[in-house]
Amino acid sequence: MDLPFQDLWLPAVRNRMVLFANHVLTGCPPAVERLRAHAGKAVRVDVSGWPGLIPVPPPLTLRVTPAGLFEAVETAEEAGVAPDLNVRIDASEPTKAAGNVFKGGLPPMSIEGDGALAADVNWIAQNVRWDPAADAERFFGPTVAEGVSRASAQFAQAADVAKKAMGQMLDMLQARNKP
Repeated sequence: MDLPFQDLWLPAVRNRMVLFANHVLTGCPPAVERLRAHAGKAVRVDVSGWPGLIPVPPPLTLRVTPAGLFEAVETAEEAGVAPDLNVRIDASEPTKAAGNVFKGGLPPMSIEGDGALAADVNWIAQNVRWDPAADAERFFGPTVAEGVSRASAQFAQAADVAKKAMGQMLDMLQARNKP
């Protein structure tokens, strides 16, 4: 299912996601060093098992830069880029995946391709997390950072409640749509 003006807003969303991923990576110098060794290689991220109620996000192809960060490639076919690594995220149970992410875990995924790159991407996925309180402290000082830390904890609790509610709602919708 295509959404209105998808060709306009989808690249902008993709680019913001890549900027955010690079921001998180720069907070962990060992992750950047691991990626630097794979400069020029491409990683394709694909979502599978997406529920029919929401439009499926298109695959995302990222190239590792010499700086050890990512850059988005418009499409692998247009750029003539064959991915060295395929990452498939299982979205068949979105509430469970969201719950894992909110708790600092990972959504179910599989990684296939170049062994060394796969090992480093897996290490990054297991060990690198965004720390909103550290960002707040860097920009606004320790007082604001403490507030952000408390708000993050409260947000996590609210997200857990929302996750349970969404799970119940999706279960009801799927039960209705079954023949």
